[in-house]
Amino acid sequence: MLRQDCSNLLSAEFPAAIHNYRRPQKIDKKFVGESVLATGSFDASAGIWRRWEEGGGKGKPAAEIDFTGGLAGGDAEAEEEEDEEWRFAVILDGHDSEIKSLAFSPTSPLLGTCSRDKSVWIWEELEDDNFETVAVLQDHEGDVKCVAWHPGEELLASASYDDNVRLWREDVDDWACCALLTGHKGTVWWVEFEGADRIGMLGTSDEVSEEQKAVLELREKAGPRLLSCSDDHTIRVWRRIPKERREMPTGQGSLPSIWKNNNFEEQWIEEARLPQVHERPVYALNWSKKTGRVASTGSDGKIVVYEERWKSGATDKKEPNGDVTMEDGTPTTVAVTEPIPTSAKDGSGTLTEWVAVAEVENAHDVFEVNHVCWATRADKGKRFDDEEVLISTGDDGEVKVWTFDT
Repeated sequence: MLRQDCSNLLSAEFPAAIHNYRRPQKIDKKFVGESVLATGSFDASAGIWRRWEEGGGKGKPAAEIDFTGGLAGGDAEAEEEEDEEWRFAVILDGHDSEIKSLAFSPTSPLLGTCSRDKSVWIWEELEDDNFETVAVLQDHEGDVKCVAWHPGEELLASASYDDNVRLWREDVDDWACCALLTGHKGTVWWVEFEGADRIGMLGTSDEVSEEQKAVLELREKAGPRLLSCSDDHTIRVWRRIPKERREMPTGQGSLPSIWKNNNFEEQWIEEARLPQVHERPVYALNWSKKTGRVASTGSDGKIVVYEERWKSGATDKKEPNGDVTMEDGTPTTVAVTEPIPTSAKDGSGTLTEWVAVAEVENAHDVFEVNHVCWATRADKGKRFDDEEVLISTGDDGEVKVWTFDT
């Protein structure tokens, strides 16, 4: 069940895209972390902003700021000081049209950007606020709506108006498309990888069957899966087919190093589709790194939360007619996925199911909802350790915070 936390309601205007990360460093033997913020704009440029965080100590987060009283704790002086802490660093120019999305790589000093100009750019961060263009990728045939990095590899996913998802990685000394994911029947608005720590974690049961163990082993070999959502109202799960590792020949008769790497191309299959709850295009989704739950939102103003479960161990709290009761007392049918034929050969798509466990209609009144994401709750109302809240933004110019009750 999703319930709006009315104490956390902000109004704001946003750039076309935004992403940030915190980079820990040691300076003068004192542990600090640098928050780096990237913004994408309608003027086709990206901006990089920086702020130093202190006081956390090694292995500890920086001091928390309570925003529940206003944008800066309700104190005008504090708000002014907060603004002064952010330092504008550099502008990245190159795209010919508005930047739709950008993302920092979690494994390397790389930034991915995409634009309405149908291109994906990869930038490498150098010293002294300098960024170098590493690659300009122009295989998409339409606007590129979203980019997302693999959590453990230098692998970038992009979603496009051309109905396709492409995966990019470096081959020898140049970046290229290593996989093309087709199947969507409309614009793909969003892509996102599964958290690396969530691979193979389903429920809390310690005992699994041999078939279930085989599925978990397969997922460990394949690595994090990928989610995509589209104008066709569907949310799809993609999984990589692990390759058999072959030893490369050495010595006399070995392959010249200038030859193309035959292991460069990857095969990804559609493993499952989440319950089709949305009635209009799905704009955004977020895969929780802590719980594995997925939240989605879109043009119909709905916010939906899904869970993946073992079919044989599902413990849905249903009414006798198969419904669950939402916060307003209205019974809502539990939607369950159907297996995708392409994954039936290994059983991974038949032993698990995705279930819609919560749904809110008109989350931002009559307006479309553009974005949704999970965040660790840090305010005084936190009910338990590692509690997550759901944050949404809409065309009404508001940011809303939602609590999830199991």
